[in-house]
Amino acid sequence: MSDPVSVKPHTVEEVLTELEKDAGTPLCVNDSSSDEEDLILSDYAVDSGDSDYRPPSSESDDDEDFTPSSATSPQQKRGCSPLGTPPAPGVKPPKRLRLTDGEEGGRWRDRDEEDIKPDPPKFMPARTPGPTLDTSRAWSPISLFHLFFSASVVRTIIRNTNANAAKRKQAGMKFKWETLTVKDFYTFLAVVIYTGLVTVHHRSDYWRKMWPYNFPFPSEKMSRDRFEAILWSLHLSNPDEDEDNEKKRNTPEYDRLFAIKPLYTEIMDACKAHFQPYNNVSIDERTVATKAQMSLKQHMKHKPTKWGYKFFVLADSSTGYTWNFFMYTGKAMSPRDHSLSYSTVMDLMSFPLLGSGYTLYMDSFYTSPALFTDLSAKNIGCCGTIRKNRVGFPNTQTNDLSRKAGRGDMRWIRSGRLLFVKWMDTSEVTMCSTVHQAYSGQTVMRKVKEAGLWQVKSVPVPDCVMDYNQNMGGVDLSDALIGFYSVRHKTTKWYKTLFYHLLDISVVNSYLLHRELFKIRQNPTQTKPFTHKAFMEQLAKEMLEFAEGSASTAPPPPHPHPPPTTCMPMFFDSDIRKHCRRCLDAGIPRVKTAVYCRMCNVPLCLSSKKNCFKEWHDRN
Repeated sequence: MSDPVSVKPHTVEEVLTELEKDAGTPLCVNDSSSDEEDLILSDYAVDSGDSDYRPPSSESDDDEDFTPSSATSPQQKRGCSPLGTPPAPGVKPPKRLRLTDGEEGGRWRDRDEEDIKPDPPKFMPARTPGPTLDTSRAWSPISLFHLFFSASVVRTIIRNTNANAAKRKQAGMKFKWETLTVKDFYTFLAVVIYTGLVTVHHRSDYWRKMWPYNFPFPSEKMSRDRFEAILWSLHLSNPDEDEDNEKKRNTPEYDRLFAIKPLYTEIMDACKAHFQPYNNVSIDERTVATKAQMSLKQHMKHKPTKWGYKFFVLADSSTGYTWNFFMYTGKAMSPRDHSLSYSTVMDLMSFPLLGSGYTLYMDSFYTSPALFTDLSAKNIGCCGTIRKNRVGFPNTQTNDLSRKAGRGDMRWIRSGRLLFVKWMDTSEVTMCSTVHQAYSGQTVMRKVKEAGLWQVKSVPVPDCVMDYNQNMGGVDLSDALIGFYSVRHKTTKWYKTLFYHLLDISVVNSYLLHRELFKIRQNPTQTKPFTHKAFMEQLAKEMLEFAEGSASTAPPPPHPHPPPTTCMPMFFDSDIRKHCRRCLDAGIPRVKTAVYCRMCNVPLCLSSKKNCFKEWHDRN
């Protein structure tokens, strides 16, 4: 047997020369400059016997890529060259044409290419948008406030505050304490709201008699020691039940928000009950600043307030009304079926109360193709900024927006109802929407540098960017209104910080209801609605009047007897008469009555012609 013949390896140039001789035509060796460009083939492929092949037309407006014929030879399936000759060693096989590039959404499209305009979702709210109140009656600031701080939750706070003070006294703490009454509590609230209007460096300055702190209020209505005693003992939940909940720490049954639950759930339900959002709503985070050292505090490095309690909020885009919210308490102990951002949106929407047909705006933390698709199936339109690394975001580079793109340049891809848009502003903006077309000719004014000079000129802008800028600020507007006259004070108790924030939400939502009601029902005694500042001033004034009217002169029950647990009409002693609470809420302050409820300590009319006692308790 002869020795094997050693074979000298061929170079690439030698192999190509041999292939040219066999084919009789020059071979194009130009490879694609990038993975996204089409393969450049010479004319020899047309004569190779593959009659099903049609080269892409340079005049085509669609730029569709070549799709191989179903009659491809087995050699080609194994990676052979289009000539049917196996590639020689060291020769890279020709690139296969990408099938997805010829499908819908397979490449980024220019602004000049026309996009379809999706049909808007049919607007079917569960209730008529706007305040869901009796618009035929006059609503005073305090009557609107009572929608959020109802009589039942006020009684609960008073009862638990008294129980907490008694527990502190029993523990040996020495301080002067008198039983908290409805009058004292509303005077306390009036002082708290007053502190949001008049700011001093130290809380004790409100009671100083020396200039420039010689304020007649609040010292005329409540002493500083009494205010501090109420604030120190303030408690929203039952102290005994707090201890039972604390024993469940580190278990699934432990409720981290138990200390604020009575007021927290009451205001959350009231926000949804008394207002129906208009067409557009937005979701965002809200941070309640705190320096407390506890696990509920979150750090958000990209927010103006870096440390605090995080709230997820759904607000009406046009008014800033806080419609739904919940506080983030940390990672859930039980596994989730979806991500936090997905679950947050679904929890805030409350579809039975909200209805369908709304357009929801959100930032990149929440936006995902999966969420938008599921909401679209529920007849909810969506629009928001999106991160490029989200699952489902197009990763094709064909005709992509270059890094040197000019201001106003854009690219878009549509995949069913999902529209993905890239737009160049000062930096690249990426958007996703299910309710917009890519571009309809809108422009915005921007500064552009031309010939070394900055000039203001109009640049094209996608429709989704325009609507996002107009409607995403619902939560920001609510945050601004809360921040203008916030009643929050420094405190070492986390639940007191949240008490102040819940009070802020109640006051701001009451003010927004006042403005919306004024549009519906013009008050003949008022030519224009209250400003935010004037509304708070009037609210504090009416709280003091209500506190005086709710002061019961009936003797308290003897100490051994338990407090009354049922609502029953009682008469004041002798000839005492007080303003009816329900009439006062209706804007009729002159009606007085000798009857009051022994449980609520509220004066109410009770006669053959007028039964405010029944109507009050039916409503509350």
